[in-house]
Amino acid sequence: MFGRGREKTTPEGIETLIGPTANFVGELKSDGGVQIEGVLEGSLETAGNLTVGEKARIVADVSAHNVSVAGIIKGDVSANRVEVLSTGQVWGDISVKSFLLDEGGFIRGEIKMQGEEP
Repeated sequence: MFGRGREKTTPEGIETLIGPTANFVGELKSDGGVQIEGVLEGSLETAGNLTVGEKARIVADVSAHNVSVAGIIKGDVSANRVEVLSTGQVWGDISVKSFLLDEGGFIRGEIKMQGEEP
């Protein structure tokens, strides 16, 4: 009946999706992947990966395994790997092991690379 024969629409590993017309206010915690296409205000913590869509707006401190930013994050980001794509913006400090900034991407804040001193 409902959903029979339909293909899976969310990318592999995404368990939580905030759609483009959604506005979420509060604390979001997840063990799986999270994709934001709308607006999130509050805090976001996931053990999985975070994908921030091109039209997404996040006003929150973010903690995730890996973060891919095509939209806007206003808040501090803590992750294993952060990539800011050409349309992405981060307005806050970033604490990370691995970092990638595409041409056109924007950061206003401090980047702290995790790791041991040689």
